[in-house]
Formats: sequence, structure tokens, C-alpha cells
Amino acid sequence: MNTSTSGVQLQTRRRWLADAVELLSSMRFAISLLTLIAIASIIGTVLKQNEPMPNYVNQFGPFWFDVFDKLGLYAVYSAWWFLLIMAFLVVSTSLCIVRNAPKMLKDMRSWRENVREQSLRNFHHRAEWNTGAAPATLTQQLANVVAASGYKVKVLARNEATLISAKQGAANKWGYIFAHSAIVIICIGGLLDSDLPIRFQQWMYGKTPFAGNGLIADIGPQHRLGLGNPTFRANTLIPEGATSSTAVIPQKNGVLIQELPFSIQLKRFVIEHYSTGMPKLFASEVVIRDNDTGKTFPATIKVNEPLIHKGVAVYQSSFEDGGSKLTLTGYPMSGGSHATFSIRGEVGESTALGSGKEYTVEWSGFRPFNVENMAQAGQDVRAVNAGKSFNERFGAGLDKQLGSAAKNANSKDLKNVGPSVQYKLRDKTGQAREYHNYMQPVQVEGAWVFLTGVRTSPAEPFRYLRIPADDQDSVDEWMRLRAALQNADLREKAARRYADRAMPGNREDAEKLRAQLQQSASRGLGIFAGNEQQAGYLAVSRFLEKLPTEEQEKAADIFMKILNGTLWELWQAAREKEGLPPIAADDKHGRFLQLAANAYSDAFFYGSPVYLQLKEFTEVKASVLQVTRSPGKNVVYLGCLLLTLGVFAMFYIRERRLWIWLKPEQGGTRALMAMSAQRKTLDFEKEFEALKARLTQTAAQSPQSPQSPQAAVNTAPAQS
Repeated sequence: MNTSTSGVQLQTRRRWLADAVELLSSMRFAISLLTLIAIASIIGTVLKQNEPMPNYVNQFGPFWFDVFDKLGLYAVYSAWWFLLIMAFLVVSTSLCIVRNAPKMLKDMRSWRENVREQSLRNFHHRAEWNTGAAPATLTQQLANVVAASGYKVKVLARNEATLISAKQGAANKWGYIFAHSAIVIICIGGLLDSDLPIRFQQWMYGKTPFAGNGLIADIGPQHRLGLGNPTFRANTLIPEGATSSTAVIPQKNGVLIQELPFSIQLKRFVIEHYSTGMPKLFASEVVIRDNDTGKTFPATIKVNEPLIHKGVAVYQSSFEDGGSKLTLTGYPMSGGSHATFSIRGEVGESTALGSGKEYTVEWSGFRPFNVENMAQAGQDVRAVNAGKSFNERFGAGLDKQLGSAAKNANSKDLKNVGPSVQYKLRDKTGQAREYHNYMQPVQVEGAWVFLTGVRTSPAEPFRYLRIPADDQDSVDEWMRLRAALQNADLREKAARRYADRAMPGNREDAEKLRAQLQQSASRGLGIFAGNEQQAGYLAVSRFLEKLPTEEQEKAADIFMKILNGTLWELWQAAREKEGLPPIAADDKHGRFLQLAANAYSDAFFYGSPVYLQLKEFTEVKASVLQVTRSPGKNVVYLGCLLLTLGVFAMFYIRERRLWIWLKPEQGGTRALMAMSAQRKTLDFEKEFEALKARLTQTAAQSPQSPQSPQAAVNTAPAQS
């Protein structure tokens, strides 16, 4: 009883194992795995991999960031589930090769000589004829014809007959073997170049990513990978004149430092541009120093022309700023003063700002020139709905004044607008806004303005404040007018001048109207000057909304006329206070005043206590090099070669088999021909008909046996 039960259990286990092997080696299982790998590859292509985690939080938000993080989508190609799929694909394909390759190799060597006459008659493509030729003579002649057609031929003797067995295109089976072997080899090569060796070192030797800030030379050994690391893909940034012997490997929670067997000194970074200003060529002129021998040699690293030394490939990846020296002029954006100050910085460093160091300027980027599409002049600094009510109901036209990136989405006007600086202004609480300021004025919609962009998150586009350029191509006049708007005495003086100019005369009624107009002008100027809560056209809109609806439009027209006139007087008063001559009252300066009022209104949304304008710079370029060691690269190349050969063999090599059964009959010979192929195509049909014609013609021309008077060949056509 126990023996019987054990036997049943053993058979069950064997059956279960056989079923598992059958599933793993099946075509449907392999196709399912390839589909999953294709989907993962699409995700890895669309979603940038191995970026800093805050970038993903800004892009997807906290909820989806956590979901994608658990799925491992930020490093798809090293996720456990992706590696598991790859491992299953290797196992599945290997089992498929083990199961089928021996049979295929055996079939390739086989002549299928056990075929019988009756089985040949059952073939779809066959022909049969009688001839008076002797069997031995006919056998040799037919075998020669078949061999001349490109077939390998073997003549086999049977009891009372002779069999000619021929084959062509047996290498088609190699296509299957090569293609399946290529999948295994490519997967193995991919695993060799994966981060599994790095994970092993983290698990076995306690290597951990470095998540802090500091110099690479000060990072401890627990964050460093030695020269024996078999595979890595890292980056190194080298400023001109600097040297690096390490590279940085991005990790989920920081970086690992990879030691290199040589040092790289960047002598010069070369960049060439098209006429549009877009980069055409960038290359690094470097000096390599071998750490073991101390020997040095120069090299030039270009895009698609890497340097390979000691099994490590160095590619030209991109370029960055290497610490350019900047000198800027600061203008206050609040208060009644427009006194300037000088500030210096270096890209990659930070500078304290303010007497009490209330702010820190973090210099994040510098570009010596910028090619911009001036048909899309930049999103303005206001919130999407800011001033909407005033714009729609009172016709101020803020969108028309400042423009929007969506306005001319299909237009292109590429221009080099000169240098720009990018920085973050961080307060004591750690909150920061990012700014992007152009050094030179830019012509937008017919007016020359200084563009200064702002955004609160890297995921947002910059929104630009447009400060009009004055007669000296500077922001001084706008800053003077901005400060004057914050000066109550100057506002009162401008209101009085406006009233005197609008209501001349000394009569009592004129004095009364002049006083009323002065009061209205002073109040309107004060509303426009605003406070910490609101200013500019937004404050005007809120004020007008308090009036009855039927009076708002008329009041808006009167308000804007008084405001425009008072602003002109305020500008003149501000210049007079500083001993400057008055401005000519012409269209040019009238346009400037309009743009200045718009810029003041939008400056309420700028969110910075200062405006920093770039004055001087000393550019320092840096090259970003990708440093890789990929032992699986040649393995993958081999797999690609086998895959190409395999696909070529499967699609372009057609296996055909041919049999001719020769049997003596009535002093002559009766011949039965049959032919088969893997794929029945029109070419195969033509080949069969042509070969049949040649064989029957050869049989007809064969010398007749002296024992038979028959001299003709009778053929039976193939049955379809």
C-alpha cells in the first residue's frame, strides 16, 4: 500500500515538473515575458531614469511619487521585478533551446531515408513517370540534375528499388537556434552591465550612498567603490583647468563615488554653433594620466567619439557651467529708495544678501548667450486669473501688454538675446523662488524690455516681468519711477502739479475744482501705488468693483485718464528731485510710461525684494563626461550578431526536401518524385515545376535499356 502511494506521488511530482518545464519553455510564455519587457522599456524611455527624488516629487506630486517609487519606475532596469522577468526569459529560452536544438540538429543531419513509396504518393507535390532507361543509369543522371540544382544528394539502395534523397536549406534550423541563443546572450550581457555588482557590494561590504553635501575628497570610504568594480555607469563634471580621478554614480538616496584607474584633466572645452545659435559641436580636450604608470597622453573626446582606456570608456555627455564669476547690480523692489548696490557671485556657490543676511542667493546657472523664440515671449508674472475682472470689464488689456507663451504658439522668431543668469533667492525660513534674468534688453512686441523670470518650483515654467528700457538702455528710469510711487510726498506733489496743469486760473471755482482734482489724483495714485496686500491694476480693479455696476465703466475711464497724467507728473518730479532735466513729452516716452505702469503693476507678483541685473562675467566652462565600464557590451554585440544571422536564416533560407523513388518495371524504370518545404509559396511552386521538367526531360533523353523497346516518358502531373 505504501509502495503504491509513493509511486503515485512520484508520478504526480514528475507530471507537475514536466508541466512546469513545458510552460516555461513554451512560445506563449516567452512572448508574454517579451511583452512585459517591451512595456518596461517604454516606461524607462519616457520617464527619465535615476533622477534626484525631489524632481519626481515636483513632477508627479506626493501621492503618485510614492506609487511609482514602490513600483520601481524611477530605475526600471534595475528594479527587482524587471530583473526577475529577465531571469525567467533566460530560463525559458534556454529550456526551449535545450528541448528543441538537439532535435533540429539531428533533423539537419538526417536524410529522412526511411520514407516509403506509399508515403511519397501522399505528398501534395509529386510527379510519376515511366522510362525505358536502366535504373542504374537513370539514378546517376537524375542525381546529377538534382545536385546541379543546389541540393545535397544521397543515393540509397532499397530491396527492389533505389531512393534518391536530397535536401537544401537545412541551415534554416540554425536561424531558430541562433535567434533563441541571441536572446539568452543579450539578456546575460544586460545583466552583466546592470547594477547587480553594485548592489552586491552594498549588501556584502556595507557600501551606502552619500546623501550630504561636501567635497568629493572628503567623502568616506563607505561611500566609495574601488577599481575592482566590474561594471558602472557614472558621470564626472570637470571645469576647465581642473582634474578629476573619480566619477559619481546616481543612486536613489544619494550618490556613490567611483574611483577611476586614471585622472582626467580638462585643458579646454570647445563648442561650435549653428547660425541660429544652437550647438553644432562640443568636445573636450583632455590630458589622461595613468595612475599605475604615471604616463600621460592628450586626447580629444567628442560626441560619438569616446576615449577608451583600461576598459573604461569616457563619453562626451554634455556641458555645464564650471563656476563662472559674476558681478551684478542690485536694485530694491520695495520702499522709496532706488539706491543700487553691487553683489558678486560664483555659479555653484551662494552669497548672503541684506545687512542682516535675511536672504541667500544660490547661483545655479549662467549662459553666455540664449537663443529664444521671440514669438513666444514668455509667460507674464501674474497668476492666471490676476486682474481678470479689471481686464475684462474695464479694458486695461494686461494680456495684450505683457503677452503670454500661448499667444503665438505656432510662430517662430529665433534670436540670440545675450547672456543670462539663473539663481535662487532663499529666505531664512528656507523658502525659495528661482529667477532667470537677462543681461541685455530684448525687443518684445516692438518695445525694448528687460526680462526677469520667476518660478516657485522647478516643475513650473518661468513667468517673466518686463521692465522697460530707458533712453540709456537701463532700468534706472523705471526704478526711479517705482521708488517715487512709494514716496507719499512725491505723490502729493505730482497730484498738485497735475491739478494745476488741468485747471489753470485763479478764479474761486477753478480753485475749488483744482483742489477736488488734486485730491482725486492723489487718491488714485495712492491706490495704484498699493500696499503689501495689493497694488497696481489689481488694486484699481478692487476699488472700482465697490462702485455701483452702472457707474463702473465711466469711472474706470476717468480714473485711467487721471492716473496716466499723474504718473507723468510723478516721473518729472522724481527727476527734478535728483537734479535731472525734464523728459520730453513725445510718443516714445509716453509708450515708456505705459510699459512702466504695466511693469509696476506686475511687479506685485514678482516676489523678490531686489532685482539683480548682470553687469560683468568671466565664463568658466565645464565638461560633463559619462564614464562607463561595461563588460557585457561585447556579449550584447555577439548576441546582436547572432540575432541578425538567426533572423536572416529564418526568413531568407527555405528548407526543401526531395525524394525520387526508382523501381525497375517491364524492362525499364518507374520513377516517383515528391517534394516538400516548410512554407508553401509561389516560389516553391515554380521551383517544383521547373525541377520536375528538368528531371522528366533528363529521363526522356536517357539511353534506353536493350531489354525494352520503350523510348518515351509518360508523366503523371502533380495533384493539387
